[in-house]
Amino acid sequence: MTPNHHRSQALADAFEAFNQRSLQLEQSYRELEQRVMQLNTELAAARSERLQQLAEKECLADRLQTLIETLPAGVLVLDAAEYVRECNRVALEQLGKPLVGEHWSTIGARAFCVQDSFGAEIALHDGRRLNIASRKFDSAPGRILVLQDVTETHALQERLNRQQRLSAMGEMAASLAHQIRTPLSAAVLYSSHLGKEQLHAGDRARFAARLSERLGHLERLINDMLAFARGGQGGDAQFTVQGLLTALQRAVEPQMQVAGAQWRVSDAIPDAPLLGNQDALIGALSNLVNNSLQAKPKDAVLELRTVVNGSGEIEVRLRDNGPGIPAEARARIFDPFFTTRPGGTGLGLAVVQATLRAHHGSVRLETPATGGCEFVLCLPTALSAAELPSGERLNYLTTAAVPRPAVYGIN
Repeated sequence: MTPNHHRSQALADAFEAFNQRSLQLEQSYRELEQRVMQLNTELAAARSERLQQLAEKECLADRLQTLIETLPAGVLVLDAAEYVRECNRVALEQLGKPLVGEHWSTIGARAFCVQDSFGAEIALHDGRRLNIASRKFDSAPGRILVLQDVTETHALQERLNRQQRLSAMGEMAASLAHQIRTPLSAAVLYSSHLGKEQLHAGDRARFAARLSERLGHLERLINDMLAFARGGQGGDAQFTVQGLLTALQRAVEPQMQVAGAQWRVSDAIPDAPLLGNQDALIGALSNLVNNSLQAKPKDAVLELRTVVNGSGEIEVRLRDNGPGIPAEARARIFDPFFTTRPGGTGLGLAVVQATLRAHHGSVRLETPATGGCEFVLCLPTALSAAELPSGERLNYLTTAAVPRPAVYGIN
């Protein structure tokens, strides 16, 4: 073969290879084009689905926002640093502007009246009362607060309690008349004896003492009636547990000395702050002390202890070594005009309960296995209210109940 023939064959082979490569490229391009079309179709479908999901989420968010705005309660959304990120119209009306961007503690210091706040119930400076519930987010830092205005509920409850007390007084009018008539008749009799000119000096002194005793009984009965009708007296004065116990011991010292009774005092929280009416609480505790001394006229030993319970409340525990209260009477000891003691007014423990309620606390009877009685007075601390604006104390709403022995009484 000639050289020209070889060159021609080489060119033919080159063109054939080029044609095959071109066909392969064309096939690859068509496949790529089909793949691009498929991806575009999938992308369009995904985009459409995404847009649909976004539209549904926007619709849901709009419905939720509308729901929050129409709620009768205030709603605040706090971030992890306790700054307000969202709020509704009711929250603005309750707490005032501004809210968004403000720290929760700043809002609390501005809007809350700490002296009149207890537990999760907060008092505002304008007199309204809010119940605050807190819930942490499951999937994000921060929490949501729901502020329910309970002003009207609180007022209705107070009126209901007063009506119940007045109703109880009406039902017990006959018993009250009998209780007043007996000491009054005795007082009239003793006063008539005092009017006799021939009465000896010794008899005159004896009748005068008995007259004074009967009149004192009438005074106590009337005072108890008034205290029960008022429902106890609260207040906004701050004092310490130690101050309360010291004042109590001073108030009942004469009765303790006359009875030859002994104190055993154990105060584990002397500096714990309380908020309320110290004189009213001393009166309630004095009633309990007098009951113990009357139940155990000789060799009485009164144990007075203070502790903090699992709910953060201060417990003042007064225990005696008396005969105790019969089992059949324990469920009724706080009922007005119910008494197991001859000559008793039946209002002492009812007044104690009313006083504790006025201080947002409670009282109950426990029955020690070794005998005697132990009354437990539970009081919220002033500190628990003062810490609320920071938000930390709001989380205790779900605190587990602390196991207690068998108790009797009404919170």
